[in-house]
Amino acid sequence: MEQTIKTLIYIHAFFGGLGLITGIISILAKKGRLNHKRAGKIFSYSIIISSLVSLFVARMPNHENLFLFLIGIFTIYLVLAGNRALTLRFKNEADWKDNLISGLMFIISTGMVLLGIYGLVQQIGNSILYLFFGAFGLFLTIKDFHTFKTFTHKKNAWLINHLGRMNGALIASITAFFVAGLNIQTIFIWFIPTILGTFYIIFWSKKLTSKAKPFHLRNEEQ
Repeated sequence: MEQTIKTLIYIHAFFGGLGLITGIISILAKKGRLNHKRAGKIFSYSIIISSLVSLFVARMPNHENLFLFLIGIFTIYLVLAGNRALTLRFKNEADWKDNLISGLMFIISTGMVLLGIYGLVQQIGNSILYLFFGAFGLFLTIKDFHTFKTFTHKKNAWLINHLGRMNGALIASITAFFVAGLNIQTIFIWFIPTILGTFYIIFWSKKLTSKAKPFHLRNEEQ
């Protein structure tokens, strides 16, 4: 059994590393170009495979870790939602798949928040992580449902959603590299990539929102 788990960990690490490299290539490549699309596709498959493997490992004997299990689900949500956002460009409304992905993550995020609150009350270690990522998940899924209602009359809504979710998945892979790859086990390493990455996402979201405004409105704001 332990040898099987070790093999799964190697598979998880390989695809996680591949996802990290291709994710960085994708973010550096010019958006919409072939290199960006190819790297993004490899990134998506790699991160999903790595995260799926982590779900199994996190439930194996002597390796049980509920938090890492939930983070694996969170990462899969980010990749799926990020890719589904691309389909909004060609639709008049979100379909059942969009609502299912975000709806399930909303429920899981609510559970993480409750676990975090309970853990803080009981003074259980690392409970703040459940609360932080649970609240972050709620924030993202609520924004998803808002986007589903408004994307038809907001030019770049689909692109902003795609950017936020895919960069979120890259942030998750960078965090995993620091925690598992470099074995940095401080609680702050879980927060720092997410906080810095969120600033990057906000920057690009505002830039895309500005581009979507009519020219005369942009002139009025200057």
